[in-house]
Amino acid sequence: MHRLVALALGGGERFVAELQRAWEAGDAVLPVDQRLPAGAQESLVERMGAGFVVDSTGRHRRRGGWDVEPGDALVMATSGSTGEPKGAVLTHAAIEANAMATSSALAVDPSTDRWLSCLPLAHVGGLAVVVRALLTDTPLDVHDGFEAAAVEAAARQGATLTSLVPTALARIDPSAFRAILLGGSAMPAQRPANTVATYGMTETFSGVVYEGWPLDGVELRIHDNEVQLRCPMLLRCYRDGTDPRTDDGWYPTGDAGALSDDGRLSVFGRVDDMITTGAEKVWPVAVERILTALPGIADVAVVGRPDPEWGHAVTAVVVPTDAARPPELESLRDAVKTHLPAYCAPRALELVKELPQTPLGKTQRWRL
Repeated sequence: MHRLVALALGGGERFVAELQRAWEAGDAVLPVDQRLPAGAQESLVERMGAGFVVDSTGRHRRRGGWDVEPGDALVMATSGSTGEPKGAVLTHAAIEANAMATSSALAVDPSTDRWLSCLPLAHVGGLAVVVRALLTDTPLDVHDGFEAAAVEAAARQGATLTSLVPTALARIDPSAFRAILLGGSAMPAQRPANTVATYGMTETFSGVVYEGWPLDGVELRIHDNEVQLRCPMLLRCYRDGTDPRTDDGWYPTGDAGALSDDGRLSVFGRVDDMITTGAEKVWPVAVERILTALPGIADVAVVGRPDPEWGHAVTAVVVPTDAARPPELESLRDAVKTHLPAYCAPRALELVKELPQTPLGKTQRWRL
């Protein structure tokens, strides 16, 4: 009988030790985000059916948990960027496939490289670093979350590889690392040459497409404008037993995209995010990329608001850098029309103090 063990621990040596202990016993692990309120942590543990919880006070048996299948390694809560998180069940074979493909793509050398995990271990961006290091016997440092000074100190002390989100990248000097994997949100318009833009998700245990190119063993296709993946890194199912894959093994990502003639992937955004305005199609990500680069804008999301004339009006929801001097709608429209058709320019501007986001900085567009 194999159980699900919830690790309600911060990042560090004990988390890694408890992860290995569970795996050696044939159990699977549910990492619990320590930034969640206590009630939300308890709800997650119960909803995912954990039989044990390991926290700062020890190991505790729980009633009501249910077994995992032989070979299951992880149950990872999805980001919740589109609503209620789900539990992606990942096997040892899937996470090993991801680790090996990533290590091959980055030409990782355990004799000279050192991984730094500084993102939350309840998310694939942080935990995948730990797994790669363990499976390839590459030296590893694990931090309990991102702290700019600690990350730069780790680089000075020998860390050569790490995984970050764009907001974290902007807070450090990245030049000390050999390579930095970037994921989690839209890529900055300008970024250092040693960064690698990745595309992936919890269901693939982090990035499986680097700079638009699939890793070894990863297949891509576009079906009805949607990006679909087939690869050995895919989840087995969700914790409730549902399998999101097609009968022939393709995973519909929910992202819209296109493949170039030579097979390079471009991702436009979530299929459901597309705005239809006056019979024209507008991808919010393309507009956001332009607006983000403008002075006076700290953050922005583009959404469609119901409109009696246009069906939906392209609307820029902006966090200004200075609330006393916010940007003007006409300046935003002019900037967008310089790069995109006029129908892509926002017809309305909404000013907010902040955008709703997941813990890793993904905008929760569904809450706007």
